[in-house]
Amino acid sequence: MFDAYIICGTPRTGSTLLCKLLASTGTSGDPHSFYRRQDLSEWAEEWKLPRRNTMGELEFDVAYLKAAIVAGKGDTGIFGLRLMRENLDELSAILDRILPGLASDAARFERAFGRILYIHLSRENKLAQAISLIKAQQTGLWHIAPDGTEIERVAPAQEPHYDFERIKGELAKLEAYDAAWNIWFAAQGLTPLRIGYERLSAGPAAALLAICEALGVQQPNAKDIRPGVAKLADETSLDWMRRYHLDAAG
Repeated sequence: MFDAYIICGTPRTGSTLLCKLLASTGTSGDPHSFYRRQDLSEWAEEWKLPRRNTMGELEFDVAYLKAAIVAGKGDTGIFGLRLMRENLDELSAILDRILPGLASDAARFERAFGRILYIHLSRENKLAQAISLIKAQQTGLWHIAPDGTEIERVAPAQEPHYDFERIKGELAKLEAYDAAWNIWFAAQGLTPLRIGYERLSAGPAAALLAICEALGVQQPNAKDIRPGVAKLADETSLDWMRRYHLDAAG
C-alpha cells in the first residue's frame, strides 16, 4: 500500500487528463503541480499561507509542504503530485532544507510523503508532443473538454504558425527531459510504473484502473469513467508533422 504517488512527466503527455481521472475516483488524491515554480505564489494564496516576507524561508517551505500534502490528498488517504522534470531539482532542494542529512532525492521524498508510487508518464511520438506544446503556446489554448469547451486558456486566441527551428528545439528539449527522468530513476534505484500517452489517450479507463490497482485503492467502475480532457491534435498538427519531416530530410 502506498501513501503517495508522483506523476513524473514532461509537457503534453496527458498529465492533465490523468490528474483529472485520478481526482475523479474519490479514492486516489487530488494531484496538481504544487511545485511548479510559476504557481507557488498562487497556491500559497489559495491556501491562505502567510506571505513569504513575513517569515523565514525555511518556515515558509514547511508551511507550504504541509498545505500541499493536505491539498494533494483531497478527502482521501493518499497524496498525489504532478512533477515535471524541470522542477525536480528545485523540489529536492526544498526538501533538503526541510529534511537535511538524507542521502538521496528518493530518501527525501519518502520522508516527506511516505511510500511513493512513481508513475513515469511519457510520449512515444516526441515530434507530436513538441508540436502540441508549440501550438498551445502560440494559440494560448492548453486544454479543452470532450464537448469542445475550453478548460484552460492562458492568452487571447491567435492563429498558430509553423516554425521548423522552434519545433526542432522543443523536440530536443523534450527528448532530453524524458531521458533525464530515466537517468534519475536508475540513479535513485527506482522502478516506476510506466504509462504512455498513446496508451492513456486510447484507453483512459484501462490506464486509470491499472494505476488504482498498483496503488492498492478501490477501483472505480470502468463504465463510469469519463475523461475530462480531449485531444487538441487536428489537421494543422498533421500538416506540421509532414512539413517537419520534409524540412528535416531536405
